[in-house]
Amino acid sequence: MTRPTLALTGPDVAAGGAPAACLRLAELYGAGAAAVVCDLGGIGPPGLGAVDTLARLRLTARRLGRGLTVTGAGPELRALLALAGLGELLGEPEQREPPVGVEEGVEPGDPAP
Repeated sequence: MTRPTLALTGPDVAAGGAPAACLRLAELYGAGAAAVVCDLGGIGPPGLGAVDTLARLRLTARRLGRGLTVTGAGPELRALLALAGLGELLGEPEQREPPVGVEEGVEPGDPAP
């Protein structure tokens, strides 16, 4: 079974476009979709509107207990989300530095730093 796709374009991710995109997502879920594919390939150069829209779509999916897969995110959007600390919105785990004061395991015979 094919999952429905929510294809976003520039106007969808412009400032103030998030509520309409979330409404379309909720309608897809309301029509019986357990999960939706969100295609970001057509948004053009991303800005903070894209970050806002994607964050709100993730919250909508989470609130409704449904799945959301994001595709088509270009390197500019990935970089913008990483800069904002929101890389996990793409469904990828965020890479963080280990907390200060936590030492990595050392194997016997490893040279001293």
